[in-house]
Amino acid sequence: MSESAWPDLTGYTILQVIPDLSAGGAERTTVEMAEAITGAGARALVASAGGRLEPALAEVGGELIQMNAASKNPFIIRKNTSLIEKIVQDESVSLIHARSRAPGWSAYVAANRADLPFVTTYHGAYSGRTGLKKRYNSVMARGDLVIANSKWTANHVMDVHHTDPERIVTIPRGVDFAAFDPANVSTERIETLKADWAIEPGDQRLVFVLPGRLTSWKGQALAIEALGALDTAEREKIHLILAGDDQGRRSYVTELEDKIIAHKLGGTVSIVGHTSDMPAAYMAADVVVAPSIRPEAFGRVATEASAMAKPVIVADHGGQRETVIEGETGTRAEPGSVPALTACIRTLINLRLEAREAMGRAGQAYVRQNFSKIQLQTATLNVYARLLLK
Repeated sequence: MSESAWPDLTGYTILQVIPDLSAGGAERTTVEMAEAITGAGARALVASAGGRLEPALAEVGGELIQMNAASKNPFIIRKNTSLIEKIVQDESVSLIHARSRAPGWSAYVAANRADLPFVTTYHGAYSGRTGLKKRYNSVMARGDLVIANSKWTANHVMDVHHTDPERIVTIPRGVDFAAFDPANVSTERIETLKADWAIEPGDQRLVFVLPGRLTSWKGQALAIEALGALDTAEREKIHLILAGDDQGRRSYVTELEDKIIAHKLGGTVSIVGHTSDMPAAYMAADVVVAPSIRPEAFGRVATEASAMAKPVIVADHGGQRETVIEGETGTRAEPGSVPALTACIRTLINLRLEAREAMGRAGQAYVRQNFSKIQLQTATLNVYARLLLK
């Protein structure tokens, strides 16, 4: 599959709406689709508060329109509806693609008023027990076509929102194999990152990396407790790196630091903050860990790590069941279970180097076959074409 398979969207303008452009999976997919939209001959607009990925968006030809798209305040949502209506009129927008709930409502109303095709991507298993919260979440199932980022997400949308399966298109997130290719990461990049993480030259411990923003549901506290359950000899074999931005959650960082002290893991667990060079981070790892407490709708970490030929440990729920083959490309732990995660860590510690490397190569082959960026881009452009070229 290649760009030559892309539909010709010359003359159309696609508006994506997302709260911000931080370094998360939905945000990076927004940039990837801006690249594809421009590659298909259309204009790629993004209404967002902006963020770290602004330069990447500009590099692929996307155009940022600043908007306070993250606010859940009803008055701001109403104001954003008017702003999107103005964007639609001023920029001759052909289709709106919403990627989050708050700006999704603004986009939904604006699209209806302008009689424009409306696409949503259901990126996560949004919590919602009350009728009001379920209604708030439901906007992500109101697209003319609803993109689910995994089979698990598609089933969730049907179960919770009773969406007609004919309106759901399952498109897994994709990996950029130009960026996430071991051959394209220099030794210098890896060594620079290890120095930033205070890993001394000659340190023979296995490096376990847990990437992701520092928030409780990503499982950092669980990982610390799992290491705390190892015996002394096993602890001496491992160095766990928690790589992610706290996004202002200082109380959670303090909680993690307290757990490290309580389990006597100083020097064994390091909180290193945001890491921008993720390909080098995966290459610096011997094992990558993603023990999310809540189901990941997809779980980009596992596919990126596998693309870099690294074995992975993930929680056994959500979309990660589709990206990790138990015992072949990694291992899956019972969600939220310290003993289960400890057992998985112990298994990977005790595997021979050759076995870990074979597991990583198997993961690389599986991801390259099933989860490419070009597959995501092509499938999403075809969703646009179904609505624009009918």
